[in-house]
Amino acid sequence: MPQKPRTRFGVLGAALLALASSLVAAAPAQAAMPFAAVDAATVGSFGLRPGTTFTDNAAAIEAVEAQGAVAVRTATQVLASGGRTGRAGLCHTTGLAASLSPSGFCWDKADDTSNSYTDAGGWTPQGLTGSYDAQPGGLWEGRPAFLASWHFSRGLQTGGAKVANEFSRLSLVNAEGGQIRYNHLLLVRPTLDAEGKGSFTGVSSHSDGVVWYGDKVFVANGRWLQVYDLRHIWKVNSSAEAVGGSGTTSSARWSSYALPMIGQYVTTADGGACSAATGDRPCLNSLSLDRTGEPGLVSAEYKPGAAGGRVVRWALDPATGIPAGHATAAYASPVWAMQGAATDGTDWYLAGDCPSGVGGGSGDPSGAPYSCVHKAAPDTAPRVLTTAPVYTQNLGYDPAQGRIWGLNERINSTVGVRVVFSVNRA
Repeated sequence: MPQKPRTRFGVLGAALLALASSLVAAAPAQAAMPFAAVDAATVGSFGLRPGTTFTDNAAAIEAVEAQGAVAVRTATQVLASGGRTGRAGLCHTTGLAASLSPSGFCWDKADDTSNSYTDAGGWTPQGLTGSYDAQPGGLWEGRPAFLASWHFSRGLQTGGAKVANEFSRLSLVNAEGGQIRYNHLLLVRPTLDAEGKGSFTGVSSHSDGVVWYGDKVFVANGRWLQVYDLRHIWKVNSSAEAVGGSGTTSSARWSSYALPMIGQYVTTADGGACSAATGDRPCLNSLSLDRTGEPGLVSAEYKPGAAGGRVVRWALDPATGIPAGHATAAYASPVWAMQGAATDGTDWYLAGDCPSGVGGGSGDPSGAPYSCVHKAAPDTAPRVLTTAPVYTQNLGYDPAQGRIWGLNERINSTVGVRVVFSVNRA
């Protein structure tokens, strides 16, 4: 989400008891508003509409692969192919409660310090998912693995304008054996010209959230839900800056891999803008997976400087593994500036601003305050589970280990302050 100065921290209605970052148990809110269910009529008005994108993109993907400019790879092949080297363990100060046994990893120095506010621009992480979502057992063909989504924004240009969300990518991480190795996959949109020749262009997206489910990957971008298929990872044959294929040559903006979109849903009937907190046009600003009963996607709305963002559960079609198109439940969250939501089937875990009196120092060179992970049962007030890294984004739940996963986007171009983390749920 956008990184803006925070002027108020809290749960709507009242402050929580002051806590240190080393708290050992969730502390109760003082007369806080509940994590309240949205009425059934409103939930019934929410929809995901695919249009003709799945048919159109299938033809373009087939054409690109038939031309021989790309080599098709699977997630398993990419995980085994080496790549960039990250750092195991939490290499920065996080604020996570020691009682929750925090662990995780860090990106390499270049990705840790990438700065989208420089003239050259840079990459910023947003969403996190992993093999804990992809398969019920929590592993991908025996490996612990992760996927993170990033957006690329050009820095401040002449006249002070900022070119935002030019490109988006996923990082496919192999965490086998305690080592961190990963590759970037540029997200692309397949195209088909009038002569039937295929190519592709970069996807302009904030990549707010991501879920890996079987072979499918879902990427949230406001009113859009993009769908990708890890059986169609494209190994390009040129390291050029350009994005696309021409003849037998392909490139993906210096990346070795591209991942084509197979389809796209929209939450608005007319394709217009979404509306956070009100109406029947929910915004998709984070994603997680709920494996309770029939699996479903969980989206959450970011409402800057306020509470009221909605958490929506979307049904997945068990036969196809893609959204069925309708919502099954929704809640209005009292957490300010909610950045992520996940559930273990009983309780909900919500990333956002800390309540007044909680957070304090952060270990961040700029002094920016910690985020907080809140915990709530439906129709009850949230409780702070723990403080968390500055600008914590998406959350996810690993049912095999009983742990909450998350990552933060904070920019520091000198030492870096980004981590991927997990904590016990209680």
